[in-house]
Amino acid sequence: MLRFSRPTFVGILIVAFLAALSLVPSFLPAPTVAALQARLWFLPVRAIPLGLDLQGGAHVLLQVDSASVAKNQVSNLRDDARRVLRENKIPVVGGIGETKQGAIVHLLHPEDSARAVAALSKLSQPIGFGVGGNGGVSMTVADSGGGVLRLEVTQAQVAAETARAVDQSIEVLRRRLDPVGNRELSIQREGIDRVALDIPGLQDTSTIVPLLKTANLEFRFVAQPGAAPSGFDVLKMQPQTPGGAAGVINVEKQVIVRGADLTDASPGFDSQTNEPVVNFTFNIQGGQAFAQATAANIGRPFAIVLDGEVISAPVIRSAITGGRGQISGNFTVAEATDLATLLKAGALPAKLAIVQEQTVGPGLGQDSIAAGKLAAYVGGVLVVAYMLATYGIFGVFADIALAIHILFIFASMALIGATLTLPGIAGVVFTIGMAVDSNVLIYERIREEAHAGRPIASALDAGFKRAFATIVDSNVTMFVAAAILFFFGTGPVKGFAVSLGLGILTSVITAVTMTRMMIALWHRRTRAKTLPI
Repeated sequence: MLRFSRPTFVGILIVAFLAALSLVPSFLPAPTVAALQARLWFLPVRAIPLGLDLQGGAHVLLQVDSASVAKNQVSNLRDDARRVLRENKIPVVGGIGETKQGAIVHLLHPEDSARAVAALSKLSQPIGFGVGGNGGVSMTVADSGGGVLRLEVTQAQVAAETARAVDQSIEVLRRRLDPVGNRELSIQREGIDRVALDIPGLQDTSTIVPLLKTANLEFRFVAQPGAAPSGFDVLKMQPQTPGGAAGVINVEKQVIVRGADLTDASPGFDSQTNEPVVNFTFNIQGGQAFAQATAANIGRPFAIVLDGEVISAPVIRSAITGGRGQISGNFTVAEATDLATLLKAGALPAKLAIVQEQTVGPGLGQDSIAAGKLAAYVGGVLVVAYMLATYGIFGVFADIALAIHILFIFASMALIGATLTLPGIAGVVFTIGMAVDSNVLIYERIREEAHAGRPIASALDAGFKRAFATIVDSNVTMFVAAAILFFFGTGPVKGFAVSLGLGILTSVITAVTMTRMMIALWHRRTRAKTLPI
């Protein structure tokens, strides 16, 4: 029956009041909100963030450094060649050297050349067709005679890896710039080696430069005195004391553990020196490898290398077990926080350089907001007028429910931190017409029940109950479409999907709950014998 208990009625009013309260920071000037928050501690502080098309922002075009991709491929080829020759027990002289295109191997016994070429040729993999890939093989092996083998990474492999690096960079950048997933960033490929970023609200692109670091973390041993030059890299070392001078240090080429084996990274403070540090945790594989390496090399210094620069080189005093450790490097608090963010989001597969940047002012956004408001006002007025003309007092109830429906949409966006874009405004306008559709279904069903001879109270109750299944069916199909747009769309498409999905949910709630409550109160007070529709 059409009965609402007092607690239910009060609960609905409280929810509507809280929804209105959550929108105060979004619709009042910032000084006014600050003054109110000083007096009202319970006033929310989060406003609805606006998208690039409404509040302006930055457009940044990044390019993957193909030279660093090629260098990584050469380094990987050298490591793979060392592993293959060791597995096949083929000795070499002076280690495996690097060239610009690949690696060079000097065999101890020239008669092993044929066997070595056969073993190393298995490292070559076919390259598929697609973005950056046009067929071919990944590497070649040539016998130069006298036990000298030359391994080269093909240009096709570099191009394919560059395209793959762009795909990986898009995901890493998304985790770094939008860890929560609600800023409505637009990150997409442009060509083979470029990434385009659209960042709402950003007017100073220098603030994102620290987040574009590769963050390639490696743990290596410091080279021992007298080691062969081909076995170590000469790397720059950060000052170990405030105001100190930078130096260089010889670091073995072999990597003990990579940053990819980290499962967590967070800023903190050293318990003894109270200086900012980054605490990290390895996965099982990384923790075991690090424990074994430190247990077997007590007394040796090891280097913590970040993007080719040594930030710290502590001496191993005991085996480091448990898969946990910390990175210190004379950081500030902000630097430690940024480094932890980079490491937790994952390393970029290659260096990214800004090749173009431009900012978009909010002027165009103001025009878009004004146009969106005009569309919403016109659509709202037409819907309100139609409902009043068609359903009388019940149309008033539907219009009040429509207003609460719009209130709930924006309150939900403020609650989850969703960004409002121009397509999002279009989604809100679209749901204005959809919202009253549920009321139309209910009212027409009530008419049918009354014409069938039911008493008014019974017709009202049956109208809501029997229209409910139809309302749910029609809105579920629309919600599925909105969900598909959200999960498979990007940028503005997601903005439309968010407002549409929230509008569908709130329209059902307001039509079934708010309208029912107002009609129940009307019937309780008037005890009408005929329907006003």
